[in-house]
Amino acid sequence: MNTAGSAETVFALAFVLLLVAPLAIAGVALINAGLGRSRSAAQALLGNLAVSAVAWIAFAAVGASLAGVLGGSGAAVHAGGKAWHWLGFGTWPLSGFAAAPAAMQLALLFQFLSVAFAAILPWGSGADRLRLRGGCAVAAVMAALVFPLFAHWIWNGGWLSQLGVNFGLGAGFLDPGGAATIHVLGGLSALAVVWIAGPRRGKFPKEGLSTAMPGHNASYVLFGCFVALVGWLAWNAAGALLWLHLPLTALPTAAIGTLLAATGALAATFTVTRIRFGKPDASLCANGWLAGLVASSACAAVVAPGASLFIGIVAGILTPLLVEVLELALSIDDPTGAITVHGVSGLWGLLAAGLFASQAGQLIAQLVGIAALLGIALPLAYLLFALLNRIAPLRVDPDGERIGMDLHELGGGAYPEFVIHRDESYR
Repeated sequence: MNTAGSAETVFALAFVLLLVAPLAIAGVALINAGLGRSRSAAQALLGNLAVSAVAWIAFAAVGASLAGVLGGSGAAVHAGGKAWHWLGFGTWPLSGFAAAPAAMQLALLFQFLSVAFAAILPWGSGADRLRLRGGCAVAAVMAALVFPLFAHWIWNGGWLSQLGVNFGLGAGFLDPGGAATIHVLGGLSALAVVWIAGPRRGKFPKEGLSTAMPGHNASYVLFGCFVALVGWLAWNAAGALLWLHLPLTALPTAAIGTLLAATGALAATFTVTRIRFGKPDASLCANGWLAGLVASSACAAVVAPGASLFIGIVAGILTPLLVEVLELALSIDDPTGAITVHGVSGLWGLLAAGLFASQAGQLIAQLVGIAALLGIALPLAYLLFALLNRIAPLRVDPDGERIGMDLHELGGGAYPEFVIHRDESYR
């Protein structure tokens, strides 16, 4: 096959994969809705659509240019005889998209999907008390300012991707499936939102105990796991083509690694919850499954399938334990577990990509990227969201939380034919 034909084949395959990839977003949205309360289910799902739409608009208007995905100039700091790029000034996508090379067009589409995925994670963590307009405002800030910064650093020629060239640290910071730019960034943003909004009323009584508020629909949650898997397989394969430029023959390995990471994590969470509670916990097993998929976003395309299985097992062990620690020890109310599932598992996947890498210095490159995420992304997100909260409060008023987000914000519930009982804590 000639070079032009090969390039066209890769373009067509990557484009088809990116058309399937949004199923990962749909699966997570369904899981988040199922893990929330029944009286907020419609608002939760509508919020995922609205948050995604706002994120796309903000990214198109501002974020894509700052990410530098379509080239152009950029801001750089010169140190040690090297240029360290930290912000892009690319072409405005609504005017320069058609003239961009095919590879840049696919990269832009990948980042459009990624910014929506990252934005729905704090929305899920703020379930049952976050205003719809508050979730949209958070998404706009993420898409316009926070996400583009890290997308430029990691994917579009920024300083983290230059660690290999400038310092000989492996291939630079690796994040082919968005473990950092989507999941860690989204998980840290979720932590910031939860800190600012506070827990749901009645979650932590005055005596210091934690009240169980189980998700209302386990069927949504478990079906969402299957939907997410399909999208994740496409997502990781597309990332391997776009960011690692792997040959087509490497894609089955990435897909198998994705499957093994998810199944290893599920098996581990199933075992841990059965030992701790006497029976496996459905919602935690779903979180374990997602944790394995998140970890695979960093490493499925760069490690052997056996390593992916081990990485998934570790993620599955950590997930139920850390969910419990955050809730009982730190009083953090995260209904969907996004902080652990996406934030911590994403960090573990990024670290594991360095631990199992064959290139010298890759582990150090991954550690530098992790330090940047923890040291810059979390404080930046918290500062921006705190300022946003001063302008327009993110949290609904107590009466709205009492009657449910569906009735308060939408005027009707997701299940009008059923009687929704109010919590004992409000009586």
